[in-house]
Amino acid sequence: MAEATTTYVTNGTREDLPVLETPKDVAPRDARALTRVFLRELAAREEGTEGHQYARNTLIEMNMTLVRYVAGRFRARADEMEDIVQVGMIGLIKAIDRFDLSREVEFTTFAVPYIQGEIKRFFRDTTWAVHVPRRLQEARVELAKATDELSSRLGRTPRVAELAPHMELSEDEVVEAQLAANGYNSTSLDAAVGGREGEDDDAALADLIGEEDPALELFEDFHTLAPLVVALEERDRLLLHLRFVEELTQAQIGERLGVSQMHVSRLLARSLNRLREGMVETANDR
Repeated sequence: MAEATTTYVTNGTREDLPVLETPKDVAPRDARALTRVFLRELAAREEGTEGHQYARNTLIEMNMTLVRYVAGRFRARADEMEDIVQVGMIGLIKAIDRFDLSREVEFTTFAVPYIQGEIKRFFRDTTWAVHVPRRLQEARVELAKATDELSSRLGRTPRVAELAPHMELSEDEVVEAQLAANGYNSTSLDAAVGGREGEDDDAALADLIGEEDPALELFEDFHTLAPLVVALEERDRLLLHLRFVEELTQAQIGERLGVSQMHVSRLLARSLNRLREGMVETANDR
């Protein structure tokens, strides 16, 4: 302990606290010993005082290497490493503020779960392309592990019925986890994909998927037809309702209205012709 302080502590003090010139440069082995000293001093000082703030800041800087160590476990996401370290620092600060000296546990043992937990929370909250409940996010991880394990054992992709008992879930829950996993990554519709055979330029994904929805044209027809129906006389609208909504025959309509089937036929033909002409005229005006 004395050797460590001789290396890193200056002759200055702050409220009887040793002053480290560069806390972040303290070697990990010495940092463990000095951390115990500063944690005791932190607990002994009133929050808000200069000494308390100094001890807290020194502990944070001195244990930055611990954050980088934990963050290194996520090296596959190198492009996000700066964000990962910053989030890990939040976990470190929480561990410093919540550490209890009476528990007689090493600070590193106590702090690592806090740091790792903040990093995992960061991934859970920011890396999913589509938000899904936390239980399904966790189920996706278990699904991936179970799939890898059973694939190695069976020599093929496991079925839902095989995954369910392995994961201690129902088959419906496994299917739900599989569907939720689709929300982890997304691809832009503008993403370039290889062009069709014989085409030199790459095509956008939007050009290769989907199809024209016939319901869109039907919607436009209904939108055009509605005011034309409203413009008909009440009797003509009733005839259309009886024929095409209640699906009565012309004979049944005639019987209900007290007119001949021939007369119903003429009235329907006249109304339908008027609607047809109105729709054609509207289409020509577009």
